[in-house]
Amino acid sequence: MVVMKKLKTFEVVFSDPSKAFYCSGDKVAGNVVVEVSEVTKVSVLKVLGVGCGKVEYAKGKQKCREEIDYLKYEEVVHLDNQTRAPDGSFTLRPGNKYEFMFGFELPAPGCLVSSYAGKFGYVRYYVRAVMERPCAPPQHCEKSFEVEEPLDINTPDLLAPVAASKHKKVSCLFIPDGQVSISARIDRKGFCEGEEISLNAKFENSCSRIVVPKAAIVAKHSYQAGGRVKVLKQKLTSVRGNHIISGMCDMWQGRTIRVPKLQPSLQGCDIIKVDYVLMVYVHIPGSDKMVVELPLVIGTGPFGGFSSRSSSVSSQVSSLRAPSDSWASFPSPPPSYANIPGSYPNLPSSYPNLPSYSNLPRLDGDITRTPLLHDCDEDEDEDGLFMLAPPQAYPLPPPYSEVDESVPSGQQVIQVF
Repeated sequence: MVVMKKLKTFEVVFSDPSKAFYCSGDKVAGNVVVEVSEVTKVSVLKVLGVGCGKVEYAKGKQKCREEIDYLKYEEVVHLDNQTRAPDGSFTLRPGNKYEFMFGFELPAPGCLVSSYAGKFGYVRYYVRAVMERPCAPPQHCEKSFEVEEPLDINTPDLLAPVAASKHKKVSCLFIPDGQVSISARIDRKGFCEGEEISLNAKFENSCSRIVVPKAAIVAKHSYQAGGRVKVLKQKLTSVRGNHIISGMCDMWQGRTIRVPKLQPSLQGCDIIKVDYVLMVYVHIPGSDKMVVELPLVIGTGPFGGFSSRSSSVSSQVSSLRAPSDSWASFPSPPPSYANIPGSYPNLPSSYPNLPSYSNLPRLDGDITRTPLLHDCDEDEDEDGLFMLAPPQAYPLPPPYSEVDESVPSGQQVIQVF
């Protein structure tokens, strides 16, 4: 039995280690660095370029698994001016550092998908070096590299506005209790990380309950294997509006929500999909939330602004929209009541006893809050709706006297406080 010592150095080094990612058509190049601690005979040294996608998860006792290949490359590397035996083998000696060069080009656009790593699947690219030696198992080392396919959001389809609306009838013990409606719209479908999404929405509440409007960016990860599809949803960021009482409505005009740092939409993969939606919804106590989803595409390139092409696309979409769905002009929001003074300067002096509101408690964090209605949303850890409790205590009533009539003579006075 021959015991082979491990190699002193055996690694893959890229020519440009600082490069963050590669695209279709780029060249992946580097060296396989080898150092040995004893004389080693090598039969062949191969370099493999591999790109694959894999999905694996358990559904009960059944294991669902699916794989797909995107890159397959193989090359036998040699050293220049290296003495080789008739069988093609060569000898490596200690004290020397051997660097075997390799290089290959990635396939043309449309053949690759971006790198991805999720809970139940991944898309991975790597370079593997395999060394085969006589009378010894092959040794290998590998190094991963990222692939990011460009996704341009300045296309007519992604520059077009997106709108949706929904109505829901609310009931209590099978008794009709009005309805809640949502209408939402965004100016375009494609965004990049760090951009602000401007949301226009209208919420109407004609039921007897207090509802709360909200919006959130949600990621949907879909894994397909064995004829089954597993979907995971993740809430990334959210905003919340004021509660709406019965018979009232609320409007969001240009309400912004920032796109956080996240991976671009994964397209072109048959077993893994990553989609994003802007979920606009209303929490209704005692009922399921009403949800409206506006699809989003997160791209790699920045938004180019409203060029002539994007302006024409927006005008065409606006002209095709029905008049009932017109969002051209929202009514102006009501004035703020935060600056109303405690006096009435515009009224004549014949109204001397008007109440003053300057002494009412302010909406700050120091006031004790009494729960009015708990906003139970299983996806969020938020407080409920609250009413303000006056911080000052009411004064005690004045003392008074009582006479005990059961005493026949001599009145007994009992002081009561």
